[in-house]
Amino acid sequence: MQSRKQIFIIEDEEDIAELLRFNLSLEGYDIKTFPDAESGLQAVLKESADLLLLDLMLPGMSGLEICRQIRADHKTKSLPIIMLTAKGEEADIVRGLEMGADDYITKPFSPKILNARVAALLRRENKHMPDQSSDIMINNVQIHPGRHEVLVDGKKIDLTHSEFQILHFLAMRPGWVFTRGQIVDAIRGENYAVTDRSIDFQMVGLRKKMGSAGEYIETVRGVGYKFREE
Repeated sequence: MQSRKQIFIIEDEEDIAELLRFNLSLEGYDIKTFPDAESGLQAVLKESADLLLLDLMLPGMSGLEICRQIRADHKTKSLPIIMLTAKGEEADIVRGLEMGADDYITKPFSPKILNARVAALLRRENKHMPDQSSDIMINNVQIHPGRHEVLVDGKKIDLTHSEFQILHFLAMRPGWVFTRGQIVDAIRGENYAVTDRSIDFQMVGLRKKMGSAGEYIETVRGVGYKFREE
């Protein structure tokens, strides 16, 4: 029998923490809540959790600092993290994702959306991430890194080096949201320059060349981009 997934919640507002605990318990998860940054961080570093829900606005130590420390520890660096943010904190969302968080939920949140985001992230963690050299097939898009080739509906499309790198990077983690800075860091090379601003122009060209399949590359307002897996 498969063991129940364990979710840690670091949230200082008692009513929100209880709402999270109640809804996730109904989904069959084991829940541990922590009202402050220090106790939550120590538990994450010492115990075994499957996922962390982390409030960014915590007294004493920010959620961003907790995220940084979790990612710096070899035992917890791959722990799935969902940030909890107040509505409109786009700058904090971007910083959180760049610090290593995997997803975010804005307050107030829908319990259905919460459950869906948690389940989706746990499913992704159970999947084996493809090797950099492995072929990728998503929807009607085929990506062949070895041949530096992309096919849409079986037809080859002509991409620049930067466009190919961006598409390959996003497709390796379908559904994951990446900031422009993360995309820049992933594809930057010595022979071509890529900046945050140029990423948007690259996306326009990439979507155009992909035709109807270009809609799989979604803009996440105020944050960045993701590749949608149907």
